[in-house]
Amino acid sequence: MGEQQARQARGRGESRARAAVLSEAAFQVDSGAALWAKRVALVILGVAVLAIAAKVKAPMWPSPVPITLGTFAVLSIGAAYGPQLGLVTMLSYLVVGAVGFDVFAGSSAEKNGLAYMLGGTGGYLVGYVMAVFALGWFARRGWDRNVLLMAAAMLIGNVLIYAPGLAWLQYLVAGGLFNAEQFASPFEQTLAWGLTPYLIGDGIKLALAALLFPLLWRMVGDART
Repeated sequence: MGEQQARQARGRGESRARAAVLSEAAFQVDSGAALWAKRVALVILGVAVLAIAAKVKAPMWPSPVPITLGTFAVLSIGAAYGPQLGLVTMLSYLVVGAVGFDVFAGSSAEKNGLAYMLGGTGGYLVGYVMAVFALGWFARRGWDRNVLLMAAAMLIGNVLIYAPGLAWLQYLVAGGLFNAEQFASPFEQTLAWGLTPYLIGDGIKLALAALLFPLLWRMVGDART
C-alpha cells in the first residue's frame, strides 16, 4: 500500500511539473501535422504580437518615459506558450529584427538590424530570451493559474530582463557615454537611463498579467465544461 501511494505521489508531482500551458489548453492538438501547423502558426502570431507591442506607447505620468507593451508581450508569450515554443518564438523575433525589419521599440527604417541590437538595447534583448524561457518554465508548473504566483513569476521575469540590460548599458556608459555634467557616476546614469523611468509601467504590467492569466484559465476551463 505504501509503495502504491508513493507511485501516486510521484505521478502527481510529475503532473504538476508538466502542467499544460494556456496555448495547449486553448488549442488542443496532440500530434501529427496539425500539431506542427499549430506550432508554426503560434510562432508567426507571437512574432507579430511582439513586433506590434514594441511599438505601442502610452504616456505614463509622472515618468517622462511612455509605457510600452514590449515586456508585457515577452513575458505573456513565455507564460502562454511554455519554455520551448516561447523560446523559439523569441529567437525568431530576434532573427527578424537582425535581418533589418523594424520590430523593436526604438528601431526605425533607418536604424535597425544588428547594429541597433548591439547598441544600448542589446542587453535587454538577451534578457528577453532568458525571461521568456523562465515564464514558460513557471507556467509549466501552474504558476500562471494563481494571482500571487503569476505576480512572482512576472517579477522574476523583469529581473531577468533588467540584469543583462543594465550590465550592458553600464558597459556602454562607462566606455564613453558617461555625462559627468549631469550624473554623479556612470552607475547613476545607467539607472536613470535604463531602470528608474520604467518601474511604474512595469508595476502596472505585472499587476495586469497577474490578474489576466488566472482569469483566462478560468475562461478556458469554463469553455471545456
